[in-house]
Amino acid sequence: MEINYIICPDRIQEKLISKHRVTLEEARQVMLSRPRIRFAEKGYVEDNDVYVAFGQTFSGRYLAIFFVYIPDEQTAIIISARNLTKKERKAYGQK
Repeated sequence: MEINYIICPDRIQEKLISKHRVTLEEARQVMLSRPRIRFAEKGYVEDNDVYVAFGQTFSGRYLAIFFVYIPDEQTAIIISARNLTKKERKAYGQK
């Protein structure tokens, strides 16, 4: 999967900050630092499935970034982000 563009609508960006305390900058850092990406669920629109990227920010914070991938445009549209759970951190290789 090649991602050349990252988009985050304003209302989602506000939700990330208020609900999950994740900034758009942190989400972009994870997306651009070779995260582990896995399929999350089929999208409502054909070929626009939801994926989750697991990765680390430059400051060391471990995050899960949920996004819709548009393959024709190589674009990721961020729809949510949060801290990794303990189980996810363990699977990611952290104790």
